[in-house]
Amino acid sequence: MEFISTNIEGLIIIKPRVFNDERGYFYESYNKNIFKKNGLELDFIQDNQSLSHSGVLRGLHFQAPPFQQGKLVRVIQGSVIDVAVDIRTNSPTYGQYHSIMLSGDNKTQFWIPPGFAHGFVTLEDNTIFSYKCTGPYSKESEGAILWNDPSLNIAWEIEKPLVSEKDQEAQLFEHFTSPY
Repeated sequence: MEFISTNIEGLIIIKPRVFNDERGYFYESYNKNIFKKNGLELDFIQDNQSLSHSGVLRGLHFQAPPFQQGKLVRVIQGSVIDVAVDIRTNSPTYGQYHSIMLSGDNKTQFWIPPGFAHGFVTLEDNTIFSYKCTGPYSKESEGAILWNDPSLNIAWEIEKPLVSEKDQEAQLFEHFTSPY
């Protein structure tokens, strides 16, 4: 596996070593010892998976302490633009985001530690998105920032996504008080 740092401290791109032959492919998506050797000593307690049609946007979501979550995200089938926004108030990159294309073809993973709002938009029908979480979901601790907030200026690469009513009503970043 190759671990690649991004322009925002803590966000890491993980590219697995894929073995292809005439039967298909095999790769290791997670190995606790390899992750630990690369500075990621993680304790995953929950796995989530979603199926979305093309043009669905989910996010920007986060869990506030004490139910914060780190997420190791990947796409099993289809493709997404995945986005993490730094909401750590003491960070020099507070309010900045990093985006990456994740797909079933590239098999790339993205580590998003606690202290980030996260979202993705699907680029294909029947996209299966999977993520491992370091903390449990807590409805009382969930939060969201408006996906198309003008101050964040996220390049979603889609004009009219299908967004839930809840995500359409999320708060603007300028009115946001970070729990981090």
